[in-house]
Amino acid sequence: MDKPDALEAFAALSQPTRLDVFRLLIKAGEAGMSAGDIGETLGVRQNTMSANLSILARSGLIRNEREGRSIRYFADMDGVRGLLAFLMEDCCAGRPELCQPVIDAIACPRS
Repeated sequence: MDKPDALEAFAALSQPTRLDVFRLLIKAGEAGMSAGDIGETLGVRQNTMSANLSILARSGLIRNEREGRSIRYFADMDGVRGLLAFLMEDCCAGRPELCQPVIDAIACPRS
């Protein structure tokens, strides 16, 4: 990810509803969620949700798949990894052990 892409991702996340959507889709994992379920969970009207989902998709942080007549949304983990890699690119002056606590904090717990 380059600087303009990172700025677009941060801009997408800088609005409260979009940040809530993104975090909800991270929690949903591989199952994703339909736009209707996202809107219902967050109490957001359909037309407002559609605009917010479009902005998040353009930022590369979420993706969608058509399922018949509906669309399911997912966190785009490649986009998330790209953003985190951009942020951590020059981390710790060549001392990776200093970055390990950050990596541990964002890693999914092993089951």
